[in-house]
Amino acid sequence: MRRKSLAHAPCPVARSLDSIGEWWSLLIVRDALMGKRRFGEFQQSLGAARNILAARLKKLVARGILERTAAAGGARHEYVLTDQGRELGMVLLALRVDRASGEAIGLELRTQAGRRVRPADLALLPKISHRVKAPSTKA
Repeated sequence: MRRKSLAHAPCPVARSLDSIGEWWSLLIVRDALMGKRRFGEFQQSLGAARNILAARLKKLVARGILERTAAAGGARHEYVLTDQGRELGMVLLALRVDRASGEAIGLELRTQAGRRVRPADLALLPKISHRVKAPSTKA
């Protein structure tokens, strides 16, 4: 049974899963966030078969998560996260926090104005049609 494409779904979560839905892809992004750039580094870390790893890297490049660049010396290539790929770091952090089993992981979100964002400030909305300004901290 072929998986249904979510590339044009109205939900941004569904669209993101269409790009990175396989678990190998999330692990590749995790490793890229940790500084890995070369095919051999990904393969050593993940233990993935060469054909599986090559297919996932190709898909992540095609979806704009990674960019394939010439390595120093030009003989080989490296894979570098794009801005879109770096944004997935928050998703991976959330997964890590959920499964950290007592391991302390610090994270503090702030608005552009510097105000701390509290869990109560966050919500998933069906569609944001305008920017929402953070409440003023001035009394």
